[in-house]
Amino acid sequence: MEWTLGYVAIALLVIGLIGQAFEMRKIRQTAYKDEQLGSPTIFTNKKNFKWYGILGIGIILWYFAERM
Repeated sequence: MEWTLGYVAIALLVIGLIGQAFEMRKIRQTAYKDEQLGSPTIFTNKKNFKWYGILGIGIILWYFAERM
């Protein structure tokens, strides 16, 4: 296993997950009142796609780190 790629992949995954959680919280608070539940379409909001990209890059780097 290539450890440097593994560490970078783990960092990207953690940053992506935490960033997406905060972004979804902001979207939910601005789009819905406290009494309403969030919509399932919250995952397709444009603001989430950058976090999906970071998560995808982290997964790809983790795969390559495991195969080297």
